[in-house]
Amino acid sequence: MSGPRTPRRPRLRPARHARLRAAALGTVLATVLTPALSACGGNSAAAGGNATLKWASSYFPTHWDPVVGGSGAQFRELALVYASLTRTDEKGNAVPDLAKSWKYNGKGDQITFHLRPNLKFSDGEPVDAAAVKAAIERAKKQKNSALFGDLTSIRSVDAKGLDAVIHLSQVDYQIPQLLGERVLQIASPKAAKSPAKLDQNPVGAGPFTITQIVPGTKAVLKKNPDYWDAKNIHIDDVELTSAPDASTVVSGLQTGVYNFADIDPSQAKAAKKAGLDVFVQPGFNASNISLNVNKAPFDNDKVVGAVRYAINRREFVDKLTFGYGEVTDQPFPKGYVAYDPASANTYPYDPAKSKKLLTEAGYKSGDIKLNLVIPAEDPQAEIVQSQLAKVGIKVTIKIDKNWATPFFAKDLTFSLYATTGRDSAVQTLTAHFGPNGPLNLSSPYEPAGFEAAVAKVRQTPLDSPDYAKVLQAATRAGLASKALVFTYSQPNLIAKSKSVSGLPKNPAHIDWTGVTIGGS
Repeated sequence: MSGPRTPRRPRLRPARHARLRAAALGTVLATVLTPALSACGGNSAAAGGNATLKWASSYFPTHWDPVVGGSGAQFRELALVYASLTRTDEKGNAVPDLAKSWKYNGKGDQITFHLRPNLKFSDGEPVDAAAVKAAIERAKKQKNSALFGDLTSIRSVDAKGLDAVIHLSQVDYQIPQLLGERVLQIASPKAAKSPAKLDQNPVGAGPFTITQIVPGTKAVLKKNPDYWDAKNIHIDDVELTSAPDASTVVSGLQTGVYNFADIDPSQAKAAKKAGLDVFVQPGFNASNISLNVNKAPFDNDKVVGAVRYAINRREFVDKLTFGYGEVTDQPFPKGYVAYDPASANTYPYDPAKSKKLLTEAGYKSGDIKLNLVIPAEDPQAEIVQSQLAKVGIKVTIKIDKNWATPFFAKDLTFSLYATTGRDSAVQTLTAHFGPNGPLNLSSPYEPAGFEAAVAKVRQTPLDSPDYAKVLQAATRAGLASKALVFTYSQPNLIAKSKSVSGLPKNPAHIDWTGVTIGGS
């Protein structure tokens, strides 16, 4: 990538306490605005018997422009409004969305997406190849884009009616996985001419359209009759609310203030006891300890090794996930095609070995003093602090609300990160281990052989019998990185009223296809 680079900012899983003030304000505003929302369809669901989804979200969008919002956890909420070229099925495979099909050329350096005919955005503009071209170019060039780093394989786009011909800078068979809901939610080109307005008044071609937004607090939506699969969308209205304090979410679900909410594992037992359904959504969540090997003491390989062996992953699972998590030493869940069994448990918990490595590195107990910089209070930090203290490393936890700036500028020495993963396994790998990876605190460092291993994955069609083997080899190459120590993973948990039917188990995605509420 040439030119100055503005770091992408994939989101951490936010601590709920940090949103208390906004949530309280949201409750007040929601009460005050009830008549206004009724006038624009918000409460007509209850009055008219429509099927209304009342979603309390921990990831209420800060930005409604998908180019600015990026590929973090809020993409699920933005997908209410925006559709993409592809979406993900229950196996994690790319399947048609706005594009009815696609085809690579013989070399694998060009792919043509064939769009469905007669589609339009909610402002009446046509959904065509010109809209796809505009969306990709905006994601690559807009000054505040959080997506340009995801699109480095795309050289140019030709718009030919309903055919979007994408020319690639390299052979890359990951493109259908990449251009889904996380990375290419397509906005109306007309609306996107004013990105600032689009950011507060989204215009897409997704299953719902916005009728009103109270910034940071609440959004009211109605079913989009022009959505390509509208016949299978059985929800009439959506009330999306910024989630309040964790302690009140379950009671809000019980009383009918909400009928759908993402919850912390600590709330699952109470939700079940209250007679709510708890939906365990598969995904790619993984937490890690981030080290900067360009800074002391992590420029010493033995110190890095000492940290690796000092970490007891089981403690994270037992104390933080309430039975819903599992230990992990890589960014993919067991059973996923990119998970590498050969890399499992490469660095088992061994505090004696950790101490030995520190001694070999010339450090006595207490010599190493580290600041662990994080954006908000986090029990993970206390576990890390305690475990490293047992091998003689003193950790001081520092909270910096502006943590993202030094983290993505790679100025920190020691931090924590939790990712929701990506639909393209290669994108996940390069984000963590690549020389320009946003989650690689040690940029431009990358493990030896990683670039070649990733290139081989890109060059392998997803339906090739060799794909799994080649992909797992790239995961293995990435895990040689000295910059990350993965700790644990946990699924997304959703509590819902029994009136809301079951959801498709698409990894990390919330798919409203076929979902009913009550008798809808």
